[in-house]
Amino acid sequence: MARINLLPWRADRRKQRQKEFMTMLAAAVFGGIGLVLLGSFYYDGQIERQAERNGFLKAQITEVEGQIKEIEELEARKASLLQRKQVIESLQADRSQNVRLFEELVRTIPDGVRLVTIKQNGSELSFTGRTQSESRVSAYMRNLEVSGLINKPKLSIIEARGEDRTLPFEFEMKVTLRPSDGSDAEGGESDGDAPPATPSNTPPAKTA
Repeated sequence: MARINLLPWRADRRKQRQKEFMTMLAAAVFGGIGLVLLGSFYYDGQIERQAERNGFLKAQITEVEGQIKEIEELEARKASLLQRKQVIESLQADRSQNVRLFEELVRTIPDGVRLVTIKQNGSELSFTGRTQSESRVSAYMRNLEVSGLINKPKLSIIEARGEDRTLPFEFEMKVTLRPSDGSDAEGGESDGDAPPATPSNTPPAKTA
């Protein structure tokens, strides 16, 4: 005997399909939400790691900038120390040169000449004195020029002045100091090739 289905099968199939569609739609929605959350978590992690790297780089840059600043301070301190060293060396050379200068001024002065004042302005030296005669001053200038410390002594004035009959002439002289090479600071002679100056023994000339 044949079996006849009198139930509304079309309606049941439609409901079944709707149910399947809603199930797939829900699965798609939840799958999409899951993918979005996973993507969000992934990119949040990437952003967080990049922020950590940026923070590390900033810390390294700050440290390097501090080191650069410290190096600049050290360089400035080094330059200051080098400048002080040069000043000290210059002072030592000048002191040694001044000692030799006064020694030469005294050693090369001939009889009949006496220095009264000495003034120094940089490398220029000017002094006044009294002498028995002009020839004594000329002899003194020659002695100074061969001493190795004096360059081109120039006589400014020489004239009879004052009441000192033993030294009737007063003179003014300007000289230029030769540049020092700094060997005096080590105890050496800066002009080792220059012959030693010997005081002149020129006899006093007759004065008028």
